[in-house]
Parts: sequence; structure tokens; C-alpha cells
Amino acid sequence: MTLSKAFVEWLEVDEDHVGQRLDNFLQGYLKGVPKSHVYRLLRNGEVRVNSKRVDPSYRLQNQDRLRIPPVRRATPEEGEMVLPLPVSLHSEILHEDEGLLVLNKPAGVAVHGGSGIRLGVIEQLRQDRPEARFLELVHRLDRDTSGLLLVAKKRAVLVALHELLRHNRMEKSYLALVQGRFPQARQRVNFPLHKYMTASGERRVVVQAEGKPSETLFTRLQTWPEATLLEARLLSGRTHQIRVHLAHLGFPIAGDDKYGNYDWNHQLTRLGLKRMFLHAARLSFVHPLDQRPLAFEAPLPPPLVQILTRLARSGEESVAAPGRARQKQK
Repeated sequence: MTLSKAFVEWLEVDEDHVGQRLDNFLQGYLKGVPKSHVYRLLRNGEVRVNSKRVDPSYRLQNQDRLRIPPVRRATPEEGEMVLPLPVSLHSEILHEDEGLLVLNKPAGVAVHGGSGIRLGVIEQLRQDRPEARFLELVHRLDRDTSGLLLVAKKRAVLVALHELLRHNRMEKSYLALVQGRFPQARQRVNFPLHKYMTASGERRVVVQAEGKPSETLFTRLQTWPEATLLEARLLSGRTHQIRVHLAHLGFPIAGDDKYGNYDWNHQLTRLGLKRMFLHAARLSFVHPLDQRPLAFEAPLPPPLVQILTRLARSGEESVAAPGRARQKQK
């Protein structure tokens, strides 16, 4: 173990952190410290706000004075795996202004550390920008999903974008290749989803009547004898929503090792598919700071384009022009 902080620290809350939960602030400030240890510090009263013990859910106020005790963290050599990101995040930035970053996240990269991985997109950004006072994920993408990802550079922007997501005022569209010939040109799906953990600690999601309302709009773009390319527009934002909705309909996503068809996935590896075919392609919303409309698109990564090309050789039957659909901007 090594000391991350060798002495008691006193911090004064600035406007960038006003309104943030204390536990969330500490998890960001004490990078590399296990979440369980952060909560232990709070339970034991070692973290104080204005010299008082407070609940983990306490919302920080301007000029609050925080006491942070000496904290220890494990080094990578003690079992924590460090995976360097396969690409430079700087080369994947599509847009940046004073309030936010828009990234084109590659597949295979986690958005944040956890489950034995210390380095994700947000940790890498903070490491690359030590002068940044605030960097937080606006939303998440599964590790095996590529495409558009938002990072807030101001707390006010983060809160405003969360409000847009909560009230369905941010348009998010994905491209997915699924097994089978999808019968409808457009289909609106509303299946309630329930999230749970298996005995082994794996996170899973199922369609269940008592689950949370979850809605997706699917549009058929292109079909082949055994597969369909779909656009999926999220009308709510639940964990694994697109993957579970499609699997429940009987059209699992290609390469999905959790909800997909094992035999079909194995066949697709012969075509060169080495990941899940799900890509966050489009994102549009109104910027919280200056109210200008923003629209972003991320083209399909070359390995996924190659899969579509190989499928086309087996006899393409087009019902739309996915190339134009991918490139058209609002």
C-alpha cells in the first residue's frame, strides 16, 4: 500500500461542486480509493463538513469547509489491473468548448474504472488534464459499445444535461446489427426492465412487469437473408436497454455475449466480427450554456463496415440507404 494523502487536508467548496453529493465528490477526489473505504471514512466521521459529521447524501454548499483525512490506496502491483487505452483520447475528441467534451469512444474501452480495471475514459481524461477542476461523465456506454460519449466540464452543464436526458430532450440514436429479418419498418417498443445482480456478481437486466418503464424506437435500415441493420432511438435510458429489448423481441444483437445467440455469434467470428455490433451514432441537444442546437455523428468504425460489406456479398436486399442515414446531419 502507498499513501495517497499523507496528512489531513482542508478544502473549500467552489461553485463547480455546489449541489454535488458528498460521497460522489469524495469518489472523484480520492481517485483509486475503493468506494467501500470512502463510505467507511464517512461512517466513522473522519470526513467532516464545517467541523460536523454529515450524511453521505449531503449536498455541498458554496464555501463549505471539508476535512479529508490521510487515505491509503492500493498500488497497481497489488492486484489492480491497469489497461492502457488503445487509442489517444485526444484524437477522438469531436467537439470541445468551455462546458463539455464530445468523444467518439472506441469499442473495448470502459468509460470508467471498476471490475479490476483502474483506467477508463474518465480516469484517463483526468490524468491527461490535471489542471481541470471538473470532469464528469454525462452518460455511459457499455465497454463493447463504440460511439458518442459526453463529458461535462462544469457542474451546471452536467446537471442541465441530466435534466435533458430525464425529460427526453436529448436525441440519442444507435446502429445495431441483429439476427433475423426484422419485420417492421418502424416499431416502438415499451418493455419494462428490471436490473439485478447474479450470485456471481454479474449485472443483468430482464423484461419484467414490475420493472422500470423503458421505450425504444427501432427503424429498419437494411436487411440480408439472416440479419438486419437497425437504427435504435432511445426514448428512455436504462441499463442494457437496446440489447435486452432486441433479445426479448427475438432479434439479438450480433456479438452480444450476454444476451445474444452464442451459435450465431460464433458464425460471425468467421466474418471477422470481434465485438458487439452496437454503435452510438447520433446525438443532438441544446447546449445548456448558450442554447445553441448541437448535432453530432460518429461513422461506423471500419471493422463494422467490413462486416456489412461481407454480408452484402451473400445477397443484399436494401430497404433504406444506411450510408446516407449515417452521414446526414441536422
